[in-house]
Amino acid sequence: MQSPIRMRAVVAGLLLGLLTVFAGPGGAHAEPVPTTVGDVTGFTAQGPVYRLTAGQAEARVSFVSPETFRIELAPDGGFTDPTGSDIVLPQGKPPATRWKDRGDRYELGTSKVTLRAYKSPLRFALHRADGTLLWAETKGLTWTGDRTTQTLARGADEQFYGAGMQNGRGNTSHRGKTVEVGVDYNWNDGGHPNSVPFYLSSAGYGVYRNTYAPNTYVFGEPVTTTAQEQRFDAYYFAGPGAKDVIGQYTKLTGKPFMPPVYGLEIGDADCYLHNANRGERHTLDALKVADGYVEHDMPNGWMLVNDGYGCGYENLAETAQGLQQRKMQLGLWTEDGLDKLADQVKAGQRVAKLDVAWVGAGYKFALDGCKDAYAGIEANSTARGFTWAPESWSGAQRCGVQWSGDQAGSWEYIRWQIPTYAGASMSGLAYTTGDVDGIFGGSPQTYTRDLQWKMFLPVTMTMDGWAASDKQPFRYGEPYTSINRDYLKLHESLLPYIYSYAHEATKTGVGLARPLVLEYPDDPKAATDAAKYEFLSGEDFLVAPVYQDAAERDGIYLPKGTWIDYWSGRTYEGPTTVDDYSAPLDTLPLFVRAGATVPMWPGGIRSYADRGAGSPLAWDIYPQGSSSFTLYEDDGVTREHRSGKYATQRADVDAPKRGAGDVTVRIGASRGTFNGKSHARPYNFTVHTADSPSSVELNGRDLPRLSGRAAFDAAGQGWWYDRDDRGGVVKVKTAALPTDRGFELELEDTAAVGGAVPGSAAVVAAPAGQELAAGAPGKVAVDVTAGARDATDVSVSLDTPAGWQVTPAASVDRIPAGTTRRVEVAVTPARDAEPGEATLTATARYRAAGEPRTAVQRFAAGVMPPPPSGDVWASDLVWLTSTNGWGPPERDRSNGESGASDGHTLTLAGQTYEKGIGAHADSDIEVYLGGRCTTFTADTGIDDEINGYGEVAFSVEADGEVLWTSPKVTGASATVPAEVDVTGARHVRLKVTDTNGSKSGDHADWAGARFRCG
Repeated sequence: MQSPIRMRAVVAGLLLGLLTVFAGPGGAHAEPVPTTVGDVTGFTAQGPVYRLTAGQAEARVSFVSPETFRIELAPDGGFTDPTGSDIVLPQGKPPATRWKDRGDRYELGTSKVTLRAYKSPLRFALHRADGTLLWAETKGLTWTGDRTTQTLARGADEQFYGAGMQNGRGNTSHRGKTVEVGVDYNWNDGGHPNSVPFYLSSAGYGVYRNTYAPNTYVFGEPVTTTAQEQRFDAYYFAGPGAKDVIGQYTKLTGKPFMPPVYGLEIGDADCYLHNANRGERHTLDALKVADGYVEHDMPNGWMLVNDGYGCGYENLAETAQGLQQRKMQLGLWTEDGLDKLADQVKAGQRVAKLDVAWVGAGYKFALDGCKDAYAGIEANSTARGFTWAPESWSGAQRCGVQWSGDQAGSWEYIRWQIPTYAGASMSGLAYTTGDVDGIFGGSPQTYTRDLQWKMFLPVTMTMDGWAASDKQPFRYGEPYTSINRDYLKLHESLLPYIYSYAHEATKTGVGLARPLVLEYPDDPKAATDAAKYEFLSGEDFLVAPVYQDAAERDGIYLPKGTWIDYWSGRTYEGPTTVDDYSAPLDTLPLFVRAGATVPMWPGGIRSYADRGAGSPLAWDIYPQGSSSFTLYEDDGVTREHRSGKYATQRADVDAPKRGAGDVTVRIGASRGTFNGKSHARPYNFTVHTADSPSSVELNGRDLPRLSGRAAFDAAGQGWWYDRDDRGGVVKVKTAALPTDRGFELELEDTAAVGGAVPGSAAVVAAPAGQELAAGAPGKVAVDVTAGARDATDVSVSLDTPAGWQVTPAASVDRIPAGTTRRVEVAVTPARDAEPGEATLTATARYRAAGEPRTAVQRFAAGVMPPPPSGDVWASDLVWLTSTNGWGPPERDRSNGESGASDGHTLTLAGQTYEKGIGAHADSDIEVYLGGRCTTFTADTGIDDEINGYGEVAFSVEADGEVLWTSPKVTGASATVPAEVDVTGARHVRLKVTDTNGSKSGDHADWAGARFRCG
């Protein structure tokens, strides 16, 4: 059973399939034989424009800049341009060019590149001015009645990227793959919404196909790139690297827009007027939800108050005013045009979300909608245009956010979204994202995991009203609410960093979310699946999301350099792959590049509007060698920055490349002005040195050394070395300093990140899978591994949830360098501890290399419910985990729709069951038996409510071993009984797996599911 939107997509797919039957291979018409351009029969040169005739066909080469040019081919000799002035922007004066007749070819060039046009037949090849080959056609351009193709030789190690938003891929190489560019209305894994007819090559070039027509790129040997039109029109860019090529492409088609700062805060979307899923409501009810963000101290920048088909609005100006009073802005969703936009903006609208209804043939309507909505906001207010769209095209990066559409939250959703958005950055799309935990389905766990990593994208939103229950980040209770708040506030604190990258994108075309290969092009693993499920947020953060129901993460690839665990301070030397990374629910695997200098807003603020002209600025510094960062600031909301009203402030750090030495931080004068600029402000510094300095000087004068956290918090200025914070950090605060003058901070006798004796730090870890029982005494094992120096006087403590009891473990006199000692800590969970995962933090305090040190590690321990006794129904047990393909799995009911308890009586082959589980493939339900049970029995099959659809397989796993698997079961199959020996099993998982690639109708029942226990 599917949602109306999903059904619409299915119908569109069926129609496309029918068209393929009638018009595709094997249909009424055979595939036409393509024509290849022939020999050159004429040549003319007019400044930077060259024409080559080949019989009736004519080619035209136009140089735009020293490294950018255009090739057009008109098979009938008549040039056309359906895009007109929609996409390509005026480029100014063309470059000086030259040409020569070399006998077998013409050479057309600038100071940077030479394009060879071979005469017999006409073929093109591009070289740098030094003769380096960038690309060469293996045969001339070809065409049929409805398509044109270019065929290029593929280099031995050549990699390819781009094509816009390609769901589930794009941050690693397209080499060997076929990539479609065009409308498909598939917003799931494998779809290509927000396509862009642009790709780039590791050989040092990029190609933009100037068209609205769909494209197909086959990056095989040879490479064939096809557009569905009988004209060829492509721009080529040559550059030393991918960033330069992206910069040239976005110079041609438009740099990414500069969003308002509230647009970089999370948004919220729902229908508040006559919502079919929520009952009678009114637009002003949005303010009650906004109050929820305020009451839970959670950032939120804007709200779409009519996000639903047929949902209108009322009391618009009053709603906008109410949201502004809560430090949020009003957004509206449109499905039927922009004719009311002017009045809506005057009433307070500041965000416009466009629907797929804007998508016309070849994306022109979508691009026009994006530009018109953006311009409409600016024409009727002082605000910056800010739009969202689920389908767009080249040029849309200059007017809106590209959003991946309607999806269902799940672990798979997280997995395939990770490569999607970083990959889109390779096409100049600086703002791409998806809803937190999708629009349908999801769970508290997947919501929390999804929100974590999306806080390192520049933009995102959460959508409500379509799922079974509302999806605001405060809806799930603890521990989810607190974890979500922490990550929302971390994103808010990082807005100076994120906003500076937003400004950079307006200059370079490169967005915040980046594939590793963009920054590490010479790393052989960066283009491969080794780096597929991670990305860079700017140059400094490496994010490796958890995309499985697990408390550990494997396969985290760290490229060359020193990387620091953001939470523990542990250092890693790349290139390396990290396995068994401890990642309980509150921990996103997150690493910082050594040398990072990150500007932040301190204080845990809820909104950018909480900042004032005198608010402090923080710098989070990981010193290694010489590094810098330039902070960008403006008023955040108006368009005055376009006329030069903004400021920049540069931070420079000089430190040892490794080991002991002084660390110098120079903060330059803030240059420029804007309304609301700070003329004086205090500064906070967190410097990750792992060793205490002997002194800290500000402009040559000693700052007072403070005795601890309380003294530091109370002081107006001073410094404190906190050995317990992430391996040891120096914390510095200053009084308010004038921003029109720079200053220097000197940390004497300290070290680069990693400490004065690199590698001497100990490492704390905890074995996976440790279990405790609520209210019962137990033990937790903690492993302490000494670094390159002995660890002495080692004491281990545990930070546990409230109500738990911990007995300190005996100290360890010495752990020899490079060895591990296991320490067991006695722990008693609270009697009312909820079954499931609990986050614990192990702290080891010790001495090494002559200094007192601290190592910390978060990890997960399982709190188990009491084991069952007697005969128990599976639906009556506590479910430790319960993932499902559509909505939640149901107790004693069929799966139903996406809501809880919306199923029907369990029915298999006409027999009804009072007890059992209604699931939907793919499903995985885990129960705890504690070794007390012997047999599991159930009747399995697809519920009769599906009327014969669906195809699945059932399986039972115990402690990681598959005990039983059913044959394939369809909606027409007989009921399959299960009787499984589970003697001694502690954990049992009941799984349902889709077997035919189509999850429509996979309503799978574990009818009468029961355990026999002692």
